[in-house]
Amino acid sequence: MSDVAVVGGGIVGLAIADELLRVHPDLTVEVHDKEASLAQHASGRNSGVLHAGFYYSPDSMKARLTRVGNALLREFCGERGVPVRDVGKVVVTRNDDEVPRLLDLHSRGVANGVDVELIDERQLAELEPLARTHGQALWSPSTGSADPVRVVEELAARVQERGGRVLLGSQVVAGGPGWISTETDGYRPIGHVVNAAGLHADRVARWFDVGTEYRMLPFKGLYWYGDWPAGRLQRHVYPVPDPRNPFLGVHLTVAADGRAKIGPTAIPAASREAYSGVRGLAAGDLWGIARTLPRFLTSPHHDARALVASEVPKYLHSHLVREAAELVPSVRPEDFRVKGRPGIRAQLFDTSRNRLEMDFVVRSGPRSTHVLNAVSPGWTTALAMAREIVSSWPDGE
Repeated sequence: MSDVAVVGGGIVGLAIADELLRVHPDLTVEVHDKEASLAQHASGRNSGVLHAGFYYSPDSMKARLTRVGNALLREFCGERGVPVRDVGKVVVTRNDDEVPRLLDLHSRGVANGVDVELIDERQLAELEPLARTHGQALWSPSTGSADPVRVVEELAARVQERGGRVLLGSQVVAGGPGWISTETDGYRPIGHVVNAAGLHADRVARWFDVGTEYRMLPFKGLYWYGDWPAGRLQRHVYPVPDPRNPFLGVHLTVAADGRAKIGPTAIPAASREAYSGVRGLAAGDLWGIARTLPRFLTSPHHDARALVASEVPKYLHSHLVREAAELVPSVRPEDFRVKGRPGIRAQLFDTSRNRLEMDFVVRSGPRSTHVLNAVSPGWTTALAMAREIVSSWPDGE
């Protein structure tokens, strides 16, 4: 019998396993991932941006964990030899209407203890000559980037160095208090189950009768890489986001290798793992999303119809690049022709309130812990989230 089984070998599941073994080295910990190799889903398909933490409401879990998570992830990368590119981020405005929202972002950053600065057009030109803004912009020096796949691989290695087991190709198909069942080995008695199943976290939680008000509503993110020489784009360049939706808008980022890329989109996805065409479509997903999507579209909490109307055209490469050119006018469609790995955001929808869940969600259950909503900035905050979860680990488990 293992003391702890983690369902999901992405960065959050691995971080929890790693922290458990650091604090409780006598525990037997196993991490199950259904894929044959690491970082096949959100943990390896995200932008690799180390967020600073100025977007989030000061009373949120995201605000509490992002600044700390940024520091912990940088420390981890330093220890494991993973390069971090310290590019910083500028948030630019496109019109007068966006200026008050930019000022609100600055106020949030100050309240969250994040190093942020309002700058003018001249200062922006010094920091990122390619970007344009309407009067003012926001500068975040602690935003950076690293290779997300490399981080996950190094974290899995440290879990194993600390005595944990990382079991790839091990799909958990059922479970409950004190047990799980895998496709390969069948029934396994377990002291405590950690649900970090990402796109399938709501399903795993229902095995334990936890989070039954939630349904997964996935959104697809598309990326395009540019052929610009490394370093031509010096900073991440973001628009001011719409505060009614938990998405940051199309932006330009500097990848860990110095390449510029455009994305992501936030297009409603037909299935949880529908990364390309009809591959990955699942009948159960189609039915569940068909029931949930209309509730999102009619929710008074979001401007959902406008979001969908603006996002669907971004399937067209030319449209997506045109949006990026509003931030960096020198962007041209012919310069951004290499498709990145599409990602799918494991976005939770609260059916009891008819709204997208804007914050992280972590719930306790019978002999179990459930990470139900670990969307962006989940990659940045994983080590901090693990520290918080393990600090309140139940006695005797």
